[in-house]
Amino acid sequence: MSRRAFTQLKQAMVLAAVLVAPALAQTYPTKPIRMIVGSSPGGPIDFSARLVAQKLTEALGQSVVVDNRTGASGTIGTDYVAKSTPDGYTLLMASAATLCITPNIYPKIPYDTLKDFAPVTTATAVSYVLVVHPAVAAKTVPEFIALAKAKPGQLRFGSAGAGSVTHLGVELLKSMAGIDLVHVPYKGAGPAMIDLLGGQLDFMFDSLLTSTPLVKAGKLRALGQSGLKRSAILPDVPTIAESALPGFDVSTWFGLVAPAKTPRDIVVKLNQAAVKGLQNPATRERLLNQGIEPVGNSPEEFAKLLRTELPKWARVVKISGAKQD
Repeated sequence: MSRRAFTQLKQAMVLAAVLVAPALAQTYPTKPIRMIVGSSPGGPIDFSARLVAQKLTEALGQSVVVDNRTGASGTIGTDYVAKSTPDGYTLLMASAATLCITPNIYPKIPYDTLKDFAPVTTATAVSYVLVVHPAVAAKTVPEFIALAKAKPGQLRFGSAGAGSVTHLGVELLKSMAGIDLVHVPYKGAGPAMIDLLGGQLDFMFDSLLTSTPLVKAGKLRALGQSGLKRSAILPDVPTIAESALPGFDVSTWFGLVAPAKTPRDIVVKLNQAAVKGLQNPATRERLLNQGIEPVGNSPEEFAKLLRTELPKWARVVKISGAKQD
């Protein structure tokens, strides 16, 4: 084939793709859709994913099935979607951790947040709560900081793993408060919580979803919320920013993404269905009752968030010293 013929064939293929994409979007979806979640069932990301999947199923007329693909701090499931066919049938409910924190800790991960994904919408956001075992002699964040200064290197905290939000949040607390705390990483927040309840740990940052029932049952004591505003689920618990450390803000979000090069019309169709579902009053109530804030924004707004969050968490990772080869 001559160079000219090859060029003409290539141009024809590009034109065909441009013409076919809108037609595909009009008929999409024609089969079930998988929504990958890079963590085990339970917890705010899985809760958010299942609720969004339900709303997409209702809006699109095809089943959206949640598929939990765990391992390597969520990167296995994330990489799977990055390398999937960009046809709208494989989606990812991603987290700030997998898209914006992990790339700053492990620069050799097999996906690129800004190049390998097509943002659909930020689905939900959550803040955390600093909870202590009842045996810890502190009832407020200032008292906790004073206790940590009196016992440097003695208070132990668990996390969902090195580099997780539950780890880096405490590292930021350490830096801002000038205290020395001992990190005990776990393979997930669940095992860490078991040891906290058993008294093997002194405290941890945990999601409002899992900690609130334990706080209300008297099994844990809540000292401060990690976001800039109080959650309605624990209205009497002040934020760390208002009680002790102005400007302290550790929160996270979960967002729906598709593989890069997914046709724009399909991304828009998914966005409209997801946002409509998140705006549903009953859906909002279910989320807020779990300490999860519904968001629902445009693909462009989600893309801007990704570009903002990557450097933000890079700074926190640098403070923590958690960066690895």
